[in-house]
Amino acid sequence: MKILLVCNAGMSTSMLVARMEKAAQSKGVDVEIQAKPITEAEKEIDDWDIVMLGPQVRHCLNQLKKLTQKTPVVVIEMRDYGLMNGENVLNSALDILNQSC
Repeated sequence: MKILLVCNAGMSTSMLVARMEKAAQSKGVDVEIQAKPITEAEKEIDDWDIVMLGPQVRHCLNQLKKLTQKTPVVVIEMRDYGLMNGENVLNSALDILNQSC
């Protein structure tokens, strides 16, 4: 499973990536998680199972949704992002992916 987190420069989500990876490891979930800036996400959106936007780039949601027919694109819950709650963000991604199967 591949999860892409998107923010302005790809840096503010790096701590969240680490926390999500830790949560995935404790759950025994095999996942690749990366953080990238919006410009890179646009180029490789279909290479990911889900794309999750940081609240600061939520205005790009429709723009990214138009670029894909298969990849779910969602905004990370602001509270989970602010608290860097990697477990909740991972669970949200897993829930969405399980629904689309």
